[in-house]
Amino acid sequence: METGDSFLSCGVTVEWLSPQGSILRKVNYKTASLRLIRNEFREMFMEISGDKHAAVRLALKGINVFKKFMAEGKASIKFQEAGCTLFISNAPPTNLVSFLRTIFVKMTGDKEAPAAPSKQTMRSKLLSGKAQSFEEISPVTVADLQKAKSSIPKSTATTPSPPSKKRKAEEMGRGPAPKKLYSPSPLTATTSLNPEQQQVLDACLGGKNIFFTGSAGTGKSFLLKRIVAALPPDVTVATASTGVAACHVGGTTLHAFAGIGDGSGSVDNLCERAMKLPLVAQKWRKCRHLIIDEISMVDGTYFEKLEAVARHVRKNDKPFGGIQLILCGDFLQLPPVIDRNDKAKLGKKFCFQSPCWDRCIELCFELKQVHRQKDQEFVSILNSIRIGRVTPDITQRLTATARQKIESDGILATRLCSHTNDSKMINNSKLRELEGEEKEFTSQDSDNATKILDMQTIAPAKLVLKVGAQVMLLKNVNVNAGLVNGARGVVVRFEEGFPIVRFKNKKEFTARTERWFVRNSNGNLLCRRQIPLNLAWAFSIHKSQGLTLDCVEMSLAKIFEAGQAYVALSRAQSLGTLRVLDFDSRHVWADTSVLEFYQKFRRRLQYMEIMPLGRPLTDKTNKSSKLKIRELIEKQMRRK
Repeated sequence: METGDSFLSCGVTVEWLSPQGSILRKVNYKTASLRLIRNEFREMFMEISGDKHAAVRLALKGINVFKKFMAEGKASIKFQEAGCTLFISNAPPTNLVSFLRTIFVKMTGDKEAPAAPSKQTMRSKLLSGKAQSFEEISPVTVADLQKAKSSIPKSTATTPSPPSKKRKAEEMGRGPAPKKLYSPSPLTATTSLNPEQQQVLDACLGGKNIFFTGSAGTGKSFLLKRIVAALPPDVTVATASTGVAACHVGGTTLHAFAGIGDGSGSVDNLCERAMKLPLVAQKWRKCRHLIIDEISMVDGTYFEKLEAVARHVRKNDKPFGGIQLILCGDFLQLPPVIDRNDKAKLGKKFCFQSPCWDRCIELCFELKQVHRQKDQEFVSILNSIRIGRVTPDITQRLTATARQKIESDGILATRLCSHTNDSKMINNSKLRELEGEEKEFTSQDSDNATKILDMQTIAPAKLVLKVGAQVMLLKNVNVNAGLVNGARGVVVRFEEGFPIVRFKNKKEFTARTERWFVRNSNGNLLCRRQIPLNLAWAFSIHKSQGLTLDCVEMSLAKIFEAGQAYVALSRAQSLGTLRVLDFDSRHVWADTSVLEFYQKFRRRLQYMEIMPLGRPLTDKTNKSSKLKIRELIEKQMRRK
């Protein structure tokens, strides 16, 4: 699939309309290639080509771009002079944004550039007698981008007067308004991927079945969002083993997508159940890319049944019925929740213990660069805790944190609890102790979706606050200002019905309504609107996954699962913002089967570091060769 700033592969419908608005002609492309080109007179065109239709070229003059649904891979472009509208669908959102941004930048540059002597009049074009030749437009440079950004009109405090006909006509030819094209989001993220993250993305775009892992804070969720945005939305399903993780990737739970409940029953019964539900069968058949986050919490038996259902429903004997699998997770964090009396499941507690794991996974990757913690001493301690290794030095260092004063400006440390009920009890008790009037904030939810949104979002349906309440921010509001997911603060007052929160960095912030999106089992988008805060005297370890806490204390005495101590400790931003009340090395352990899996996993990665002699693997061809070599080594390792 050819994509880039001047290429786009997507679904396209082109409609030509009469002056009265009736459709004169309509062309549908299930998959089309859009290409930005120039002729010898430097005029820019969009070329639409597909298998069954002749190429169509439309001049990029006087266009209107409608891009409200870019995140869903949809946009439309109205060509005023040609009297037609182009409807784009199922475009990888990242590529769609880049494509529209290129149009804007190039049209802005053409408009501001002085008229070149080579530009000829219509008469000279006709007399030239040459057949038109086209070439690809040049790539957008950083200078082009800065120039285009500087041309964005700044909003004023005054109310603008209604636009005149002349101004309306001028605005028609300006090209797409750029605000959304430059707004920070996973689609237009300014943070570039590091080499190890880019390697994973290249493998995904190359159609490989992959599993990528990494310790806490290595950017797994960030990368996953970029992968979701780089694939065609209509045939990509983003799922996760837990509701909160599903919300992070804007998807649904794996159980809701699969349509087989908790997987109880025989494989034959589950296959029959999936086939009987038309919507479930349709989703399975339509899916080409299945993303599963927090794969470590999916047990091996369920994974095995899921794979069998996929093959049966899709009538395809390839692994997972030919669906591309993109799995992400860390098996050294929270394990699957299974009944200890179920001996069959205990034998296949983890996905990798299922025989179909090796058949399904072609390539494996590990992210190693930690972004959450900058303190190398703390990173080293966490890496040891992750594999269940506790030295006397680590015990001494973590025990010493019990004496640290990490509170400041009235902001108390959040207590991480191993049980959810403990955290709820502490928060309710502390809130009652505060004097003053209560303010209640009730979420606005999509119709009949409150129960699903409660399970899949971290934002509460009902939030009760008072002045002095310890709170935590639940969204990245302003990363540069430190207002990030997990930032700790205290409510200092209420203004215009909204809480004013002072954070640990001493910045005050008015917490206004934010939105969380998840998808239900039918793929429909559900929304919760709520104040982006939650009470933070205490929080459960399970729900803290994905958070970075800048003021946290914990008691590890009630730890009951392997990896739980590591998850709790790795939420802390640094050793200086952490207090461990009763550290005991007996509370830290890792599952032996997981350690064996990672031992083999790393041996496999070492084999993959072998690269052919010759020129460096930098261009696209060599990247492809690198993936092929990695794939061959994977197959050899599986045979061993």
